[in-house]
Amino acid sequence: MEPAKAAMPGAVLFICGMNSIRSPIAETLARSLLPSTTYIASAGVEKGEPDHFVDEVLEEVGLKRISAHPRTFEELEDHYFDLIITLSPKAHHMALELTRTTSVHVEYWPTPDPTLVRGRRNQILDAYRDVRDHLKRHIQERFGKTV
Repeated sequence: MEPAKAAMPGAVLFICGMNSIRSPIAETLARSLLPSTTYIASAGVEKGEPDHFVDEVLEEVGLKRISAHPRTFEELEDHYFDLIITLSPKAHHMALELTRTTSVHVEYWPTPDPTLVRGRRNQILDAYRDVRDHLKRHIQERFGKTV
C-alpha cells in the first residue's frame, strides 16, 4: 500500500472526445476511489452535451456526476497535471500535442464509445455500464485496489 501512495500523482486529468460520457465517468469514479488530496478533473477535445445515461449508470453505484456541464481543456481553471489519461484516439493525439514540451506523463486507456451501440434501452445502458466498469477496473489497477 505504501508504494502506491508514493506513486500517487498530485493532479490527474481524464480527456475524451466531448467530455460527455467517458471522461466524466472516469472523473467521478476516480474521485470516489482516490485520496481527496489528489486533484482530479475531466475535459474533452470538443464540448459536448450532458448525457443522461451517464447519470443513470453512476447512480446505480451510488455516485453522482461531478460537473453537469461538459468542458474543453481550454475551459479548465488549471492546466497543470502530473498525469493525463486519454480515453479516445482524438484525445490522445491532443494530449501528446499539448505535452510535447512538458514533462507531463500521458497514458492511453482505449475506451469504447457507448453511443455507437444501438438497440433497446437496456442494451444501450449495458454499454454505458461496461464503460463504467472498464474505467473502474483501470483506475483500481493503475492506482491500487485498496485506494
